[in-house]
Amino acid sequence: MSKRVAFLVASEGIEQVELTDPWKAVTDAGHEAVLVSPEGGEVQMFNHLDKGDTKPVDVTVADAKADDFDALVLPGGVANPDNLRTHDDAVALVREFVASGKPVAAICHAPWTLVEADVLKGRRLTSWPSLQTDIRNAGGQWVDEPLVVDENLITSRKPDDLPDFCGAVVEALEHGAAARSA
Repeated sequence: MSKRVAFLVASEGIEQVELTDPWKAVTDAGHEAVLVSPEGGEVQMFNHLDKGDTKPVDVTVADAKADDFDALVLPGGVANPDNLRTHDDAVALVREFVASGKPVAAICHAPWTLVEADVLKGRRLTSWPSLQTDIRNAGGQWVDEPLVVDENLITSRKPDDLPDFCGAVVEALEHGAAARSA
């Protein structure tokens, strides 16, 4: 059965591979990937600090609800989650997803949005190392591992972890949010 997955990003600063690899994994597994952003139009991806490709927005945050999707993926890039966490409606959508129990996957700097949503108390997760203090201050337990699955929360550290991350996202879609633990 095909599932619908929201990929939530800001209008720019998305680490391209952290959007395109999970997107490909989701669609290759027969599921629908939907790009959600605070603004319509196109989003600008980056390959580290160099501009990458653009991608059209499918749905704005104002028109998105967790009930419309089966999972949420939060790609990284430094500027993307830093911008995204300034949009109250995007933060509320993330909070709604986490509370729903549906899979929520965040890689690299993306857990900044989870910090802003105040959903990390008592949760174990990983991220790019520079976020560890923010995660701990938000009540989370930060660990340096390629993949961490804590109930419905799936996290990875960096692009090198994408194979594990993508596999965990697809596994959660096919078998439930906590089907695989690291």
